[in-house]
Amino acid sequence: MEDIRNILKDKILVLDGAMGTMIQQYNFTEEDYRGQKFKDFHISVKGNNDMLSITQPEAIKEIHAKYLEAGADIIETNTFSSTTIAMADYEMEDFVYELNFESAKIAKEVAKEFTDKNPNKPRFVAGSIGPTNRTASMSPDVNDPGFRAVTFDDLRVAYRQQAEALIDGGVDLLLVETVFDTLNAKAALFAIEELKAERNIDIPIMLSGTITDASGRTLSGQTAEAFLISVSHIPLLTVGFNCALGAKQLTPHLEVLSQKASFGVSAHPNAGLPNAFGEYDETPSQMAEQIKEYLEKGLINIIGGCCGTTPAHIKAIADIANGYKPRLVS
Repeated sequence: MEDIRNILKDKILVLDGAMGTMIQQYNFTEEDYRGQKFKDFHISVKGNNDMLSITQPEAIKEIHAKYLEAGADIIETNTFSSTTIAMADYEMEDFVYELNFESAKIAKEVAKEFTDKNPNKPRFVAGSIGPTNRTASMSPDVNDPGFRAVTFDDLRVAYRQQAEALIDGGVDLLLVETVFDTLNAKAALFAIEELKAERNIDIPIMLSGTITDASGRTLSGQTAEAFLISVSHIPLLTVGFNCALGAKQLTPHLEVLSQKASFGVSAHPNAGLPNAFGEYDETPSQMAEQIKEYLEKGLINIIGGCCGTTPAHIKAIADIANGYKPRLVS
């Protein structure tokens, strides 16, 4: 299959949309989450979406296929929380390798089916590596600012285990995403670089931060430019932003990356900002219209959707992106 790096020179690639939004539509019960394998598991697991790759693989395959049908070039594995650190909430640390491996395998199977049907449009699988629910830069205890709930090394070990299983499962690239603390991301990147050296592989890496509010900073306090500078020592495929904001609010931050980055730029914003009920109201055409500004300004190389986005959103984005050239990487 053609290298994604070559394709990106000529074409804006489309990433898929939200996994959680799609899973919600199935209304799975506690029993559905458990399936046969975890039928007697000792605590409640409802809401642990990543385990559905093991217990409800057909549903996950169906979601991947819907995004590919909508025009996505890249689908993300269902592994946003599949580290020992995040899985500790469900006491499922021992299943982390299996969660990542199975998720990668499922996504790869579906992507291969679509590539085989149309070899002129190869489909890729990005191993999704989420930020975990801990932060290495800040204390969770307001009375003890020096306290840390996790160390750099804890994160490195957890991310390494996740990346290994994703690579073993057959992913084409790794996506370190929704980065709210750059120190966490650096632990992930360090672990991946270690793996690359040991296995003598050159797997492409996408890195995507998240701007948490109108101040234009990540949770750990960095501006878009500071975030970029602090990760630029790694040979990335793309750097970008996802989540937290809608497409419109993300524009100025993408402009900064686009001006300064020496590699590709990606964006997968939310379907607008959440309403009072935490739901996303932005329609596919509204979202695509805002993303048009990215395209006209030549800001991006990869575009997709985050919270609240569906295959209809991705189709609208893919249709509009088709008519534009990617940002030139200097």
